[in-house]
Amino acid sequence: MLWSPRMPTQITALDVSKSFDGRLVLDSVTCSLSAGERTGIIGENGSGKTTLLRLLAGRERPDQGEIVVHAAGGVGYLAQDERLPTAATVQQIVDRALSDLRTVERRMRRLEAAMAEGDESGMTEYGELLTVFELRGGYDADARVERALHGLGLGLVDRHRTVGTLSGGEQVRLRLAAVLAAAPEVLLLDEPTNHLDDAALNWLEEHLRARRGTTVAVSHDRVFLERVATTLLEVDADRRHVVRYGNGYAGYLAEKAAARQRWAQAYDQWRTDVDRLREAAATTARQVAPGRAMKDGNKMAYDRAGGRVQQSLASRVRNAEERLRRMLADPVPPPPEPLRFTPVLRSGRLQGVVLDATDVAVTDRLDRTSLTVKAGQRLLITGPNGAGKSTLLGVLAGRVTPDSGGVVRHGRIGHLPQEPRPGEPHESVLAAFGRGRAGDAEEHAEQLLALGLFDRDQFAVPVGRLSTGQLQRLALARLLGEPTDVLLLDEPTNHLSPALVEELETALAGYHGALVIVSHDRRLRRRWQGTHLALS
Repeated sequence: MLWSPRMPTQITALDVSKSFDGRLVLDSVTCSLSAGERTGIIGENGSGKTTLLRLLAGRERPDQGEIVVHAAGGVGYLAQDERLPTAATVQQIVDRALSDLRTVERRMRRLEAAMAEGDESGMTEYGELLTVFELRGGYDADARVERALHGLGLGLVDRHRTVGTLSGGEQVRLRLAAVLAAAPEVLLLDEPTNHLDDAALNWLEEHLRARRGTTVAVSHDRVFLERVATTLLEVDADRRHVVRYGNGYAGYLAEKAAARQRWAQAYDQWRTDVDRLREAAATTARQVAPGRAMKDGNKMAYDRAGGRVQQSLASRVRNAEERLRRMLADPVPPPPEPLRFTPVLRSGRLQGVVLDATDVAVTDRLDRTSLTVKAGQRLLITGPNGAGKSTLLGVLAGRVTPDSGGVVRHGRIGHLPQEPRPGEPHESVLAAFGRGRAGDAEEHAEQLLALGLFDRDQFAVPVGRLSTGQLQRLALARLLGEPTDVLLLDEPTNHLSPALVEELETALAGYHGALVIVSHDRRLRRRWQGTHLALS
């Protein structure tokens, strides 16, 4: 991207590395953001997205490298897990967020009073404060507070209520409203869409699109990224570096597809070159000196010419074999096949009812529920937190025993829980993937490589050292390789990178078995074609 005087670099990370407890999270990361950009930080859970945002906010210091932020209008930061003081009132939380702005305003008023009495010594300071005050929308602060509280669904909350009487979701929305009302020049948000309903999400997206400052948001919400982000920074969990993508979410997906195509072309070219060199070496080795007839009976001259030809041919053989050796020593791996769920092989497809749950209930976790799923049916289960969605999937899978009611199952069932445990902490990635699977370790390695979810150099990593996103990938890998008639998926898009989520959705669209899925993913739910069960 070309920088111009109208788009100065506002945030820069220079050769930044960060580790926690001996685990390297970010390795020599360099990236820049220009003023006015709306940037989404993406990647799977545990990749280092929050760490990168905390570094930009100055809440963490890099082990090496430097973070440079130019923001005369201030930096606002929304942490994902900040706790508000329970005894504070709603109004106090708002006032705290505006404290810097109020301080500037009070100082301006004192300087105005002094200048009115003829003391012009503070005129320069007053001009600087006025610039900051106007830059941060000081004259509009109170109206901005009202808009933020109403937009995020807190407009009817009494300002004298204490934080301790608010729900967890209300507390998150209050923190977000306070940060937005402060109107900093640089706004850093960690998962701002959590705990927002559709109306609040729409308001937030429109607000961020309209604001003039620079916005950086960690988010897993693909609709939010599509509507808000102009650029994306993807934190790669495996390589611990950051890749920048322009042209928003659509540009990110297009570049991912183009990169995969380049990989396929490079692999095809490598195979073509290897085959050509093999053929050249074999053909040249079979060649002999030209079978031309001797002239004038000059046998000595004929033998010398033949010897030179043989030496030339032998040299060409050696050169071809050396080039072939180098290419085979540094092969281009085949690109992974598109993700695909494996159906059960049978002479006739499974028909009729595959799941029949009657009045199943689990005390304090799931109210009495009945449902029937037929072969090939697609069912989306939604509902608020605590409604029992995960418990219901566990009951259907046979992993949770209901206190009442029962389930009749037909066919082979695959279950992806919300927090999967695909292996023991001491097991390697490859051993966990291959456990219970036919074939030897090398066959398992080829199967796992073909999925494109792990590189070969990660196969020996213990499961206990994997990030949340890597655990989800491993659980998904195990599920992809097992034939099933019914898939039960609990929040399958959680913890994964957006590009992998898009691949997963494509794989699910091509799956012909029955599918029961629990998801809060807005993009998945908007595209859903099937039946819908809402738990209350």
